[in-house]
Amino acid sequence: MNYLNRGLLTFGLMSAVLAGLTTGARAKTPIQLDSTIVKKDTIALVPTVPDSLLRGRLAKLQKSIPLNYHKAVQAYVDYFTFRKASTTKTMLERMPLFFPLYERVLAQYGLPDEFKYLSIVESALNPRAISRAGAGGLWQIMPGTGRDLRLYQDDYVDERMDPVKATEAACKYLRDLYNIFGDWELAMAAYNCGPNAVKRAMRRSGGDSFYTIYDALPKETRGYVPQFVAFTYLMNYASDHGIVAEKYEYPIPHDTIQVSGYFNLETFAKHSSMALADLQKMNPAITTTILPEYTNHYPLRVPREQYGYFASRRRAILDSASRRPNVMEHSLLASAEDVRYGTDTMGAWNELGRNPLARISLGEPLTDRVNDEARLANAESADEPEEDIETVVLRKPKKQTYVVRKGDNLLQIANRYNVELYDLKRWNHLRSTSIRRGQKLVILKEVAETRAERLADQGTAKSRKKAEVLAKSKHYKPRYHRVQSGDTLWNIVQRYDLTIDQLKRMNHIRSNSLRPGQKLIVG
Repeated sequence: MNYLNRGLLTFGLMSAVLAGLTTGARAKTPIQLDSTIVKKDTIALVPTVPDSLLRGRLAKLQKSIPLNYHKAVQAYVDYFTFRKASTTKTMLERMPLFFPLYERVLAQYGLPDEFKYLSIVESALNPRAISRAGAGGLWQIMPGTGRDLRLYQDDYVDERMDPVKATEAACKYLRDLYNIFGDWELAMAAYNCGPNAVKRAMRRSGGDSFYTIYDALPKETRGYVPQFVAFTYLMNYASDHGIVAEKYEYPIPHDTIQVSGYFNLETFAKHSSMALADLQKMNPAITTTILPEYTNHYPLRVPREQYGYFASRRRAILDSASRRPNVMEHSLLASAEDVRYGTDTMGAWNELGRNPLARISLGEPLTDRVNDEARLANAESADEPEEDIETVVLRKPKKQTYVVRKGDNLLQIANRYNVELYDLKRWNHLRSTSIRRGQKLVILKEVAETRAERLADQGTAKSRKKAEVLAKSKHYKPRYHRVQSGDTLWNIVQRYDLTIDQLKRMNHIRSNSLRPGQKLIVG
Protein backbone atom coordinates (compact mmCIF):
# COMPACT_ATOMS: atom_id res chain seq x y z
CA MET A 1 0.00 0.00 0.00
CA ASN A 2 2.78 2.43 0.85
CA TYR A 3 4.49 1.49 -2.40
CA LEU A 4 1.30 2.17 -4.31
CA ASN A 5 0.90 5.50 -2.58
CA ARG A 6 4.47 6.46 -3.35
CA GLY A 7 3.98 5.50 -7.01
CA LEU A 8 0.79 7.53 -7.27
CA LEU A 9 2.45 10.51 -5.58
CA THR A 10 5.43 10.34 -7.94
CA PHE A 11 3.10 10.09 -10.97
CA GLY A 12 1.02 13.02 -9.71
CA LEU A 13 4.06 15.23 -9.16
CA MET A 14 5.41 14.46 -12.64
CA SER A 15 2.03 15.23 -14.22
CA ALA A 16 1.82 18.52 -12.36
CA VAL A 17 5.32 19.51 -13.51
CA LEU A 18 4.57 18.63 -17.12
CA ALA A 19 1.24 20.50 -17.01
CA GLY A 20 2.95 23.56 -15.57
CA LEU A 21 5.60 23.56 -18.26
CA THR A 22 2.96 23.22 -20.99
CA THR A 23 0.82 25.99 -19.53
CA GLY A 24 3.82 28.28 -19.26
CA ALA A 25 4.76 27.66 -22.85
CA ARG A 26 1.22 28.39 -24.03
CA ALA A 27 0.91 31.53 -21.92
CA LYS A 28 4.16 32.97 -23.21
CA THR A 29 2.95 33.84 -26.73
CA PRO A 30 0.02 36.19 -25.93
CA ILE A 31 2.15 38.04 -23.41
CA GLN A 32 4.73 38.69 -26.11
CA LEU A 33 2.03 39.81 -28.56
CA ASP A 34 0.48 42.12 -26.02
CA SER A 35 3.82 43.65 -25.21
CA THR A 36 4.42 44.22 -28.93
CA ILE A 37 1.08 46.01 -29.29
CA VAL A 38 1.80 48.23 -26.34
CA LYS A 39 5.23 48.94 -27.74
CA LYS A 40 3.77 50.06 -31.09
CA ASP A 41 1.19 52.30 -29.44
CA THR A 42 3.88 53.89 -27.36
CA ILE A 43 6.11 54.65 -30.38
CA ALA A 44 3.33 56.24 -32.55
CA LEU A 45 3.65 59.96 -31.79
CA VAL A 46 1.49 62.68 -33.34
CA PRO A 47 3.61 65.74 -34.31
CA THR A 48 2.21 69.11 -33.33
CA VAL A 49 3.21 72.76 -33.26
CA PRO A 50 3.56 73.78 -29.59
CA ASP A 51 0.51 75.77 -28.55
CA SER A 52 2.63 78.34 -26.74
CA LEU A 53 4.61 78.99 -29.94
CA LEU A 54 1.41 79.24 -31.99
CA ARG A 55 -0.23 81.67 -29.56
CA GLY A 56 2.81 83.94 -29.51
CA ARG A 57 3.17 84.08 -33.27
CA LEU A 58 -0.55 84.70 -33.88
CA ALA A 59 -0.37 87.65 -31.50
CA LYS A 60 2.51 89.10 -33.54
CA LEU A 61 0.65 88.64 -36.84
CA GLN A 62 -2.64 90.15 -35.68
CA LYS A 63 -3.57 93.51 -37.20
CA SER A 64 -7.18 94.46 -37.93
CA ILE A 65 -8.71 90.97 -37.91
CA PRO A 66 -8.53 88.98 -34.64
CA LEU A 67 -6.33 85.89 -34.87
CA ASN A 68 -7.64 84.05 -31.83
CA TYR A 69 -6.14 80.75 -30.73
CA HIS A 70 -8.63 77.88 -30.67
CA LYS A 71 -8.34 74.09 -30.63
CA ALA A 72 -9.67 74.06 -34.20
CA VAL A 73 -6.91 76.48 -35.25
CA GLN A 74 -4.34 74.17 -33.65
CA ALA A 75 -5.81 71.16 -35.49
CA TYR A 76 -5.67 72.90 -38.90
CA VAL A 77 -2.13 74.16 -38.35
CA ASP A 78 -0.97 70.65 -37.46
CA TYR A 79 -2.85 69.11 -40.38
CA PHE A 80 -1.42 71.43 -43.05
CA THR A 81 2.05 71.41 -41.49
CA PHE A 82 2.63 67.69 -41.05
CA ARG A 83 0.02 65.78 -43.06
CA LYS A 84 -0.66 68.14 -45.98
CA ALA A 85 2.64 69.97 -46.29
CA SER A 86 2.45 69.59 -50.09
CA THR A 87 -0.79 71.67 -50.14
CA THR A 88 0.86 74.40 -48.08
CA LYS A 89 3.85 74.36 -50.45
CA THR A 90 1.54 74.78 -53.47
CA MET A 91 -0.17 77.76 -51.84
CA LEU A 92 3.21 79.39 -51.23
CA GLU A 93 4.11 78.93 -54.89
CA ARG A 94 0.82 80.48 -56.12
CA MET A 95 0.97 83.54 -53.85
CA PRO A 96 2.91 85.77 -56.32
CA LEU A 97 0.28 85.02 -58.99
CA PHE A 98 -2.64 86.58 -57.10
CA PHE A 99 -1.53 88.33 -53.89
CA PRO A 100 -0.33 91.59 -55.55
CA LEU A 101 -3.81 91.89 -57.10
CA TYR A 102 -5.52 91.13 -53.77
CA GLU A 103 -3.44 93.67 -51.90
CA ARG A 104 -4.21 96.42 -54.41
CA VAL A 105 -7.98 95.80 -54.50
CA LEU A 106 -8.29 95.33 -50.73
CA ALA A 107 -6.55 98.67 -50.20
CA GLN A 108 -8.84 100.26 -52.77
CA TYR A 109 -11.94 99.14 -50.83
CA GLY A 110 -10.45 99.94 -47.42
CA LEU A 111 -10.45 96.31 -46.24
CA PRO A 112 -7.81 94.61 -44.05
CA ASP A 113 -4.84 93.27 -45.98
CA GLU A 114 -5.16 89.90 -44.18
CA PHE A 115 -8.24 89.03 -46.25
CA LYS A 116 -5.90 87.92 -49.02
CA TYR A 117 -5.49 84.64 -47.12
CA LEU A 118 -9.25 84.03 -47.25
CA SER A 119 -9.05 83.08 -50.93
CA ILE A 120 -6.80 80.15 -49.98
CA VAL A 121 -9.56 78.77 -47.76
CA GLU A 122 -12.13 79.33 -50.49
CA SER A 123 -10.43 77.94 -53.60
CA ALA A 124 -6.81 76.98 -52.86
CA LEU A 125 -5.96 79.82 -55.30
CA ASN A 126 -7.55 78.00 -58.26
CA PRO A 127 -9.50 80.51 -60.41
CA ARG A 128 -11.55 77.70 -62.02
CA ALA A 129 -12.57 75.95 -58.81
CA ILE A 130 -16.23 74.88 -58.62
CA SER A 131 -17.81 73.58 -55.41
CA ARG A 132 -20.54 70.95 -55.15
CA ALA A 133 -23.00 73.76 -54.39
CA GLY A 134 -22.08 75.59 -57.61
CA ALA A 135 -19.88 78.32 -56.09
CA GLY A 136 -17.07 79.25 -58.44
CA GLY A 137 -13.80 81.10 -58.87
CA LEU A 138 -11.04 82.26 -56.55
CA TRP A 139 -13.60 83.63 -54.09
CA GLN A 140 -16.21 80.86 -54.55
CA ILE A 141 -19.11 83.18 -55.37
CA MET A 142 -22.54 81.57 -55.77
CA PRO A 143 -24.29 82.12 -59.14
CA GLY A 144 -27.09 84.24 -57.63
CA THR A 145 -24.67 86.32 -55.58
CA GLY A 146 -22.54 86.79 -58.69
CA ARG A 147 -25.49 88.15 -60.65
CA ASP A 148 -26.31 90.51 -57.78
CA LEU A 149 -22.69 91.70 -57.93
CA ARG A 150 -22.95 92.20 -61.74
CA LEU A 151 -20.74 89.29 -62.72
CA TYR A 152 -21.85 88.07 -66.15
CA GLN A 153 -22.49 84.32 -66.53
CA ASP A 154 -23.55 82.19 -69.47
CA ASP A 155 -22.52 78.90 -71.08
CA TYR A 156 -19.27 80.35 -72.42
CA VAL A 157 -18.18 83.13 -70.08
CA ASP A 158 -18.33 83.16 -66.28
CA GLU A 159 -16.90 86.34 -64.77
CA ARG A 160 -16.80 84.69 -61.34
CA MET A 161 -13.64 83.02 -62.73
CA ASP A 162 -12.03 86.34 -63.70
CA PRO A 163 -9.45 87.16 -60.97
CA VAL A 164 -9.87 90.95 -61.17
CA LYS A 165 -13.66 91.14 -61.37
CA ALA A 166 -14.20 88.37 -58.82
CA THR A 167 -11.82 90.02 -56.34
CA GLU A 168 -13.61 93.35 -56.69
CA ALA A 169 -16.98 91.64 -56.21
CA ALA A 170 -15.75 89.75 -53.14
CA CYS A 171 -14.44 92.98 -51.62
CA LYS A 172 -17.80 94.69 -52.13
CA TYR A 173 -19.58 91.76 -50.51
CA LEU A 174 -17.21 91.60 -47.52
CA ARG A 175 -17.53 95.34 -47.03
CA ASP A 176 -21.33 95.07 -47.00
CA LEU A 177 -21.22 92.16 -44.53
CA TYR A 178 -18.96 94.11 -42.18
CA ASN A 179 -21.41 97.02 -42.31
CA ILE A 180 -24.13 94.59 -41.19
CA PHE A 181 -22.29 92.85 -38.32
CA GLY A 182 -19.52 95.29 -37.38
CA ASP A 183 -17.19 92.32 -36.75
CA TRP A 184 -14.62 90.87 -39.17
CA GLU A 185 -14.97 87.28 -37.93
CA LEU A 186 -18.76 87.39 -38.25
CA ALA A 187 -18.40 88.96 -41.70
CA MET A 188 -16.22 86.03 -42.77
CA ALA A 189 -18.71 83.54 -41.33
CA ALA A 190 -21.54 85.29 -43.22
CA TYR A 191 -19.47 85.18 -46.42
CA ASN A 192 -19.38 81.39 -46.04
CA CYS A 193 -22.93 80.52 -44.97
CA GLY A 194 -24.89 83.73 -45.63
CA PRO A 195 -25.87 86.60 -43.32
CA ASN A 196 -29.23 85.03 -42.41
CA ALA A 197 -27.56 81.88 -41.08
CA VAL A 198 -25.26 83.98 -38.89
CA LYS A 199 -28.22 86.00 -37.58
CA ARG A 200 -30.07 82.77 -36.71
CA ALA A 201 -27.01 81.47 -34.86
CA MET A 202 -26.82 84.75 -32.91
CA ARG A 203 -30.49 84.47 -31.93
CA ARG A 204 -30.19 80.84 -30.84
CA SER A 205 -27.01 81.27 -28.84
CA GLY A 206 -27.44 84.83 -27.62
CA GLY A 207 -23.81 85.51 -28.60
CA ASP A 208 -22.42 88.40 -30.59
CA SER A 209 -19.00 87.09 -31.66
CA PHE A 210 -17.80 84.12 -33.69
CA TYR A 211 -16.76 81.85 -30.86
CA THR A 212 -19.81 82.66 -28.72
CA ILE A 213 -22.08 81.47 -31.57
CA TYR A 214 -19.65 78.73 -32.68
CA ASP A 215 -21.84 75.75 -31.75
CA ALA A 216 -24.95 77.25 -33.39
CA LEU A 217 -23.27 77.77 -36.76
CA PRO A 218 -23.41 75.25 -39.63
CA LYS A 219 -20.68 72.62 -39.33
CA GLU A 220 -18.71 73.85 -42.34
CA THR A 221 -18.70 77.44 -41.11
CA ARG A 222 -17.30 76.43 -37.71
CA GLY A 223 -14.06 75.46 -39.43
CA TYR A 224 -14.04 78.40 -41.82
CA VAL A 225 -12.56 81.12 -39.61
CA PRO A 226 -10.09 78.69 -37.90
CA GLN A 227 -8.82 77.70 -41.37
CA PHE A 228 -8.35 81.37 -42.22
CA VAL A 229 -6.29 81.85 -39.05
CA ALA A 230 -4.30 78.67 -39.76
CA PHE A 231 -3.36 79.73 -43.30
CA THR A 232 -2.51 83.24 -42.13
CA TYR A 233 -0.01 81.59 -39.79
CA LEU A 234 1.34 79.10 -42.34
CA MET A 235 1.86 81.60 -45.14
CA ASN A 236 4.12 83.56 -42.78
CA TYR A 237 5.88 80.77 -40.83
CA ALA A 238 5.87 77.75 -43.18
CA SER A 239 9.64 77.95 -43.67
CA ASP A 240 10.17 77.52 -39.92
CA HIS A 241 8.53 74.09 -40.29
CA GLY A 242 10.62 73.05 -43.30
CA ILE A 243 7.99 73.93 -45.95
CA VAL A 244 9.61 75.99 -48.70
CA ALA A 245 8.29 76.94 -52.16
CA GLU A 246 10.39 75.65 -55.05
CA LYS A 247 8.72 77.06 -58.18
CA TYR A 248 6.80 80.31 -57.86
CA GLU A 249 4.03 81.18 -60.33
CA TYR A 250 3.85 84.70 -61.78
CA PRO A 251 1.39 86.48 -64.11
CA ILE A 252 2.23 86.13 -67.80
CA PRO A 253 3.01 89.54 -69.41
CA HIS A 254 0.16 90.21 -71.83
CA ASP A 255 -1.58 92.46 -74.29
CA THR A 256 -5.33 92.58 -74.98
CA ILE A 257 -7.38 92.28 -78.16
CA GLN A 258 -11.11 92.97 -78.46
CA VAL A 259 -13.12 90.04 -79.80
CA SER A 260 -16.59 90.27 -81.34
CA GLY A 261 -18.57 87.47 -82.95
CA TYR A 262 -17.76 83.77 -83.04
CA PHE A 263 -14.22 82.95 -81.92
CA ASN A 264 -12.43 79.59 -81.61
CA LEU A 265 -9.67 79.71 -79.01
CA GLU A 266 -8.01 76.46 -80.18
CA THR A 267 -7.79 77.66 -83.78
CA PHE A 268 -6.46 81.02 -82.65
CA ALA A 269 -3.77 79.35 -80.51
CA LYS A 270 -2.74 77.03 -83.34
CA HIS A 271 -2.31 79.76 -85.97
CA SER A 272 -0.74 82.36 -83.67
CA SER A 273 1.86 80.00 -82.13
CA MET A 274 0.44 80.58 -78.65
CA ALA A 275 0.04 77.80 -76.12
CA LEU A 276 -3.65 77.06 -75.54
CA ALA A 277 -2.84 76.37 -71.87
CA ASP A 278 -1.41 79.90 -71.53
CA LEU A 279 -4.48 81.47 -73.15
CA GLN A 280 -6.78 79.53 -70.83
CA LYS A 281 -4.67 80.45 -67.80
CA MET A 282 -4.79 84.14 -68.72
CA ASN A 283 -8.52 84.03 -69.54
CA PRO A 284 -10.03 81.74 -66.89
CA ALA A 285 -13.47 83.36 -67.33
CA ILE A 286 -13.82 81.62 -70.72
CA THR A 287 -15.26 78.29 -69.62
CA THR A 288 -15.04 76.54 -73.02
CA THR A 289 -12.71 76.87 -75.99
CA ILE A 290 -15.08 79.08 -78.00
CA LEU A 291 -16.85 82.41 -77.74
CA PRO A 292 -20.34 82.47 -79.32
CA GLU A 293 -21.58 84.58 -82.22
CA TYR A 294 -23.18 87.17 -79.93
CA THR A 295 -19.85 88.04 -78.28
CA ASN A 296 -19.39 91.81 -78.21
CA HIS A 297 -15.98 93.36 -77.47
CA TYR A 298 -14.67 90.64 -75.18
CA PRO A 299 -11.19 91.57 -73.86
CA LEU A 300 -9.02 88.55 -74.70
CA ARG A 301 -5.58 88.51 -73.06
CA VAL A 302 -2.73 87.16 -75.19
CA PRO A 303 0.93 86.56 -74.24
CA ARG A 304 3.06 89.58 -75.04
CA GLU A 305 5.94 87.37 -76.12
CA GLN A 306 3.97 86.04 -79.12
CA TYR A 307 2.09 89.25 -79.87
CA GLY A 308 4.56 90.39 -82.52
CA TYR A 309 4.06 87.20 -84.54
CA PHE A 310 0.29 87.54 -84.21
CA ALA A 311 0.33 91.21 -85.25
CA SER A 312 2.25 90.40 -88.46
CA ARG A 313 -0.42 87.87 -89.52
CA ARG A 314 -3.41 89.15 -87.61
CA ARG A 315 -6.01 89.25 -90.40
CA ALA A 316 -5.36 85.66 -91.52
CA ILE A 317 -5.28 84.43 -87.92
CA LEU A 318 -8.46 86.24 -86.94
CA ASP A 319 -10.26 85.08 -90.07
CA SER A 320 -9.38 81.48 -89.24
CA ALA A 321 -10.41 81.80 -85.60
CA SER A 322 -13.72 83.43 -86.51
CA ARG A 323 -14.66 80.84 -89.15
CA ARG A 324 -17.66 79.10 -87.73
CA PRO A 325 -18.10 75.33 -88.36
CA ASN A 326 -21.10 74.14 -90.34
CA VAL A 327 -24.34 74.17 -88.39
CA MET A 328 -25.27 70.61 -87.48
CA GLU A 329 -28.89 69.64 -88.00
CA HIS A 330 -30.86 69.08 -84.79
CA SER A 331 -28.28 71.09 -82.75
CA LEU A 332 -29.40 74.09 -80.77
CA LEU A 333 -27.20 77.17 -80.78
CA ALA A 334 -26.51 79.56 -77.92
CA SER A 335 -28.89 82.47 -77.47
CA ALA A 336 -27.85 85.53 -79.44
CA GLU A 337 -27.96 88.04 -76.66
CA ASP A 338 -26.17 91.34 -77.17
CA VAL A 339 -23.54 91.25 -74.44
CA ARG A 340 -20.92 93.91 -73.89
CA TYR A 341 -18.20 92.89 -71.47
CA GLY A 342 -16.47 95.23 -69.10
CA THR A 343 -13.12 96.77 -69.84
CA ASP A 344 -10.07 94.68 -69.17
CA THR A 345 -8.42 95.42 -65.84
CA MET A 346 -5.93 92.57 -65.71
CA GLY A 347 -3.09 94.98 -66.42
CA ALA A 348 -3.40 96.18 -62.85
CA TRP A 349 -2.81 92.61 -61.75
CA ASN A 350 0.82 92.56 -62.77
CA GLU A 351 1.26 96.31 -63.47
CA LEU A 352 2.48 95.64 -66.98
CA GLY A 353 2.05 98.32 -69.65
CA ARG A 354 -0.49 97.66 -72.38
CA ASN A 355 0.29 97.98 -76.08
CA PRO A 356 -2.09 100.69 -77.42
CA LEU A 357 -2.01 99.05 -80.86
CA ALA A 358 -3.41 95.78 -79.58
CA ARG A 359 -7.09 96.81 -79.82
CA ILE A 360 -8.43 94.55 -82.52
CA SER A 361 -12.04 93.74 -83.34
CA LEU A 362 -13.22 90.72 -85.28
CA GLY A 363 -16.19 92.60 -86.76
CA GLU A 364 -19.93 92.27 -86.29
CA PRO A 365 -21.68 89.14 -84.96
CA LEU A 366 -23.06 86.61 -87.44
CA THR A 367 -26.67 86.94 -88.54
CA ASP A 368 -29.47 84.42 -88.70
CA ARG A 369 -29.08 84.38 -92.49
CA VAL A 370 -25.97 82.21 -92.17
CA ASN A 371 -27.94 79.60 -90.23
CA ASP A 372 -30.69 79.60 -92.89
CA GLU A 373 -28.15 79.13 -95.66
CA ALA A 374 -26.63 76.15 -93.86
CA ARG A 375 -30.04 74.54 -93.41
CA LEU A 376 -30.85 75.06 -97.09
CA ALA A 377 -27.51 73.57 -98.12
CA ASN A 378 -28.26 70.42 -96.13
CA ALA A 379 -31.62 70.08 -97.89
CA GLU A 380 -30.18 70.22 -101.42
CA SER A 381 -28.35 67.49 -103.33
CA ALA A 382 -24.75 68.07 -104.35
CA ASP A 383 -25.45 68.33 -108.08
CA GLU A 384 -28.32 70.85 -107.86
CA PRO A 385 -27.55 74.53 -108.45
CA GLU A 386 -27.95 76.78 -105.45
CA GLU A 387 -30.52 79.57 -105.32
CA ASP A 388 -29.46 82.85 -103.81
CA ILE A 389 -31.24 83.24 -100.46
CA GLU A 390 -30.91 87.02 -100.83
CA THR A 391 -33.61 86.95 -103.57
CA VAL A 392 -36.24 85.91 -100.99
CA VAL A 393 -38.13 89.02 -99.91
CA LEU A 394 -39.16 88.90 -96.24
CA ARG A 395 -42.49 90.18 -95.06
CA LYS A 396 -42.29 92.36 -91.95
CA PRO A 397 -43.03 90.12 -88.93
CA LYS A 398 -46.03 90.83 -86.75
CA LYS A 399 -45.30 92.14 -83.30
CA GLN A 400 -47.31 90.83 -80.35
CA THR A 401 -47.16 91.58 -76.64
CA TYR A 402 -47.71 89.01 -73.92
CA VAL A 403 -48.21 89.94 -70.26
CA VAL A 404 -46.66 87.38 -67.91
CA ARG A 405 -49.16 85.65 -65.62
CA LYS A 406 -48.70 83.94 -62.30
CA GLY A 407 -47.00 80.56 -62.76
CA ASP A 408 -45.63 81.31 -66.23
CA ASN A 409 -42.09 80.48 -67.21
CA LEU A 410 -40.19 81.49 -70.31
CA LEU A 411 -40.08 78.00 -71.84
CA GLN A 412 -43.86 77.58 -71.57
CA ILE A 413 -44.45 80.93 -73.27
CA ALA A 414 -42.02 80.04 -76.08
CA ASN A 415 -43.79 76.72 -76.67
CA ARG A 416 -47.21 78.40 -76.54
CA TYR A 417 -46.29 80.75 -79.40
CA ASN A 418 -44.18 78.14 -81.25
CA VAL A 419 -40.98 80.19 -81.04
CA GLU A 420 -37.53 79.34 -79.75
CA LEU A 421 -36.58 80.22 -76.20
CA TYR A 422 -33.41 81.72 -77.61
CA ASP A 423 -35.42 84.12 -79.84
CA LEU A 424 -37.78 85.07 -77.04
CA LYS A 425 -34.84 86.07 -74.82
CA ARG A 426 -33.18 88.01 -77.66
CA TRP A 427 -36.32 89.95 -78.58
CA ASN A 428 -36.76 91.05 -74.97
CA HIS A 429 -33.06 91.58 -74.14
CA LEU A 430 -33.19 88.98 -71.36
CA ARG A 431 -29.92 87.70 -69.94
CA SER A 432 -31.56 84.89 -67.95
CA THR A 433 -34.79 82.90 -68.00
CA SER A 434 -36.24 84.58 -64.91
CA ILE A 435 -39.41 86.64 -65.48
CA ARG A 436 -41.86 88.38 -63.15
CA ARG A 437 -45.62 88.58 -63.03
CA GLY A 438 -46.98 91.50 -65.08
CA GLN A 439 -43.86 91.79 -67.24
CA LYS A 440 -44.57 92.54 -70.92
CA LEU A 441 -42.82 90.32 -73.46
CA VAL A 442 -42.45 91.10 -77.17
CA ILE A 443 -43.19 88.19 -79.54
CA LEU A 444 -42.43 88.38 -83.27
CA LYS A 445 -44.40 85.96 -85.46
CA GLU A 446 -44.35 84.70 -89.05
CA VAL A 447 -40.63 84.96 -89.75
CA ALA A 448 -39.68 81.42 -90.88
CA GLU A 449 -43.26 80.70 -91.99
CA THR A 450 -43.26 83.71 -94.32
CA ARG A 451 -40.00 82.64 -95.94
CA ALA A 452 -41.51 79.22 -96.54
CA GLU A 453 -44.56 80.78 -98.17
CA ARG A 454 -42.40 82.87 -100.49
CA LEU A 455 -40.48 79.83 -101.63
CA ALA A 456 -43.59 77.66 -101.97
CA ASP A 457 -45.21 80.22 -104.28
CA GLN A 458 -42.50 79.58 -106.86
CA GLY A 459 -44.11 76.21 -107.54
CA THR A 460 -41.01 74.10 -108.12
CA ALA A 461 -40.29 70.85 -106.31
CA LYS A 462 -36.94 72.19 -105.15
CA SER A 463 -38.53 75.30 -103.70
CA ARG A 464 -41.17 73.27 -101.89
CA LYS A 465 -38.40 71.16 -100.36
CA LYS A 466 -36.64 74.31 -99.20
CA ALA A 467 -39.90 75.63 -97.83
CA GLU A 468 -40.42 72.48 -95.77
CA VAL A 469 -36.93 72.77 -94.31
CA LEU A 470 -37.44 76.41 -93.40
CA ALA A 471 -40.90 75.79 -91.92
CA LYS A 472 -39.45 73.14 -89.63
CA SER A 473 -36.31 75.09 -88.76
CA LYS A 474 -37.98 76.96 -85.91
CA HIS A 475 -39.00 73.94 -83.88
CA TYR A 476 -37.31 70.58 -83.53
CA LYS A 477 -38.80 67.53 -81.83
CA PRO A 478 -36.86 66.19 -80.05
CA ARG A 479 -34.34 68.95 -79.40
CA TYR A 480 -30.65 68.17 -79.03
CA HIS A 481 -27.54 69.79 -77.61
CA ARG A 482 -24.11 68.95 -79.02
CA VAL A 483 -21.57 68.85 -76.17
CA GLN A 484 -18.70 71.31 -76.62
CA SER A 485 -15.32 71.17 -74.93
CA GLY A 486 -15.75 72.54 -71.40
CA ASP A 487 -19.50 71.84 -71.18
CA THR A 488 -20.82 70.46 -67.88
CA LEU A 489 -24.21 69.06 -66.90
CA TRP A 490 -24.78 72.13 -64.72
CA ASN A 491 -24.10 74.55 -67.60
CA ILE A 492 -26.38 72.64 -69.97
CA VAL A 493 -29.36 72.42 -67.61
CA GLN A 494 -29.10 76.14 -66.85
CA ARG A 495 -29.31 76.84 -70.56
CA TYR A 496 -32.38 74.69 -71.25
CA ASP A 497 -34.36 75.14 -68.00
CA LEU A 498 -33.89 71.54 -66.87
CA THR A 499 -32.61 69.83 -63.77
CA ILE A 500 -29.57 67.56 -63.82
CA ASP A 501 -31.77 64.58 -62.89
CA GLN A 502 -34.12 65.29 -65.82
CA LEU A 503 -31.24 65.61 -68.28
CA LYS A 504 -29.64 62.36 -67.09
CA ARG A 505 -32.97 60.54 -67.16
CA MET A 506 -33.81 61.69 -70.71
CA ASN A 507 -30.42 60.53 -71.97
CA HIS A 508 -30.11 57.36 -69.84
CA ILE A 509 -26.79 58.44 -68.34
CA ARG A 510 -25.64 57.73 -64.79
CA SER A 511 -22.32 59.54 -64.42
CA ASN A 512 -21.60 63.27 -64.57
CA SER A 513 -18.89 62.96 -67.24
CA LEU A 514 -19.44 64.27 -70.77
CA ARG A 515 -17.37 64.00 -73.94
CA PRO A 516 -17.07 66.63 -76.69
CA GLY A 517 -19.33 65.82 -79.63
CA GLN A 518 -21.83 63.87 -77.53
CA LYS A 519 -25.45 64.58 -78.52
CA LEU A 520 -27.89 65.07 -75.64
CA ILE A 521 -31.68 65.29 -75.73
CA VAL A 522 -32.71 68.53 -74.03
CA GLY A 523 -36.42 68.68 -74.81
